[in-house]
Amino acid sequence: MSNDLWRKGALELAGLIASKEVSSREVVQAHLDRIDAVNPRLNAVVRRLDESALVAADAADRAVASGAALGALHGVPVTVKENIDLAGTPTTQAVHALAEAVAPIDAPVVERARAAGAIPIGRTNLPDFGLRVTTESSLHGVTHNPWHPTRTAGGSSGGEASALASGMSPLGFGNDIGGSLRNPATCCGIVSVKPTTSVVPFATVIPPEDGGIAGQIMLTDGPMARHVADVRAGLLAIAGQHDRDARSLPITLVDRAAGRQLRVAVLADPPGGSTHPEVMAAIRGAADAFSDAGAAVVDAVPPSFERSLELWSTILLAEVRANMPLLELVMGEAGKRFLGFGTDIFPEIDTATLMHSFVDRNRVDREWHVFLTEYDVLLMPTWTQPPFELGYDIESVEHALEVLTLMRPVLPANVLGLPAAVVPVGMADGTPVGAQLVGRRFADLTCLAAAETLEAAFGTITPIDPVW
Repeated sequence: MSNDLWRKGALELAGLIASKEVSSREVVQAHLDRIDAVNPRLNAVVRRLDESALVAADAADRAVASGAALGALHGVPVTVKENIDLAGTPTTQAVHALAEAVAPIDAPVVERARAAGAIPIGRTNLPDFGLRVTTESSLHGVTHNPWHPTRTAGGSSGGEASALASGMSPLGFGNDIGGSLRNPATCCGIVSVKPTTSVVPFATVIPPEDGGIAGQIMLTDGPMARHVADVRAGLLAIAGQHDRDARSLPITLVDRAAGRQLRVAVLADPPGGSTHPEVMAAIRGAADAFSDAGAAVVDAVPPSFERSLELWSTILLAEVRANMPLLELVMGEAGKRFLGFGTDIFPEIDTATLMHSFVDRNRVDREWHVFLTEYDVLLMPTWTQPPFELGYDIESVEHALEVLTLMRPVLPANVLGLPAAVVPVGMADGTPVGAQLVGRRFADLTCLAAAETLEAAFGTITPIDPVW
């Protein structure tokens, strides 16, 4: 069995460990061996934690033998994006300036994952400061997509997605301010959820410790895996109020559609740009799967869709502009080039316009809340085009605009703080297509329940051996 352990999901592995069918050491070693086998081609894991992971695995096995109470992820290996603090390792943000910025304590997400029994085995790649939607780092180099060596793995949590899709890890943790959990999920054919803002606590001891307003309203950590059940388990393990995050909420998540017919709004061709026909067909297929499962399914466009995209751009780019003097000192040339294109695309605004944008954000938030009370989930593509070629986004300002346009479906959930899950439902141009399911605030488990319906219809498509 040990040869196949890297193929199994996190909860399945936890069950095998708890029942003593396998040891945590065997499971951890199987994943370290898988990293040996495939990471040289993918460059998804950029720091290994072999020694500490095996020590923790032995402790996990002793706990099983003693009959101790076990957490939901007991003995299960996990990976962690390298912009989340993990004690004793640097939180590099993928830049040389922070290559030795070692965190003395865990971020709340890592602390809680460990409390549930998880064992970190590696750190995963991201673009410089997470500010591209492809994982190409000036510190660690390029992460490749297991499905296609020259296509992006997505970003900014692309190292996590590539590792999960190729079997290096059964569960991982990343974050999302502009689709960064969901972009890589669709590119690599895995599952993720962007939680409701402030459901998952956030804190760091590596400067800057305090994010700007865009981060405060849009950014959240979250789980990634190959199975919806594992993403749910990861979310429940890390969610809830934490003393290190003043904005974290003591929320008990529930599925608001449990026990009744699911109501699904479908937007297969989101406004604001074109949609690849194979992507659209995959989303239509997902809508049919919901109908077959007994859901009420209708085509519907949420109000102010394109205005929500403008608001995301206005708020985030204002923050980027304010931080450019610092970013230019520490980011690589490719990252600075992409941000430069962004500031070319979106004109500079005055303070009054920015302040009015926050007022309008509240209006759009109200409209979407009404819409997502009438419908339990909004089904959309994650990206409207297949994954682009590595480096495409920095070749010209036109290419940068194309990339920002193809990722438009992910942006409303960020600017409005909504939960959104992604699950693979088909292929386009030989690469995976992830259906995105957006819900109203705190409907995180409803989004995941809907994703599980699609998973039952379409199955899981990873792990795979990297195509090379």
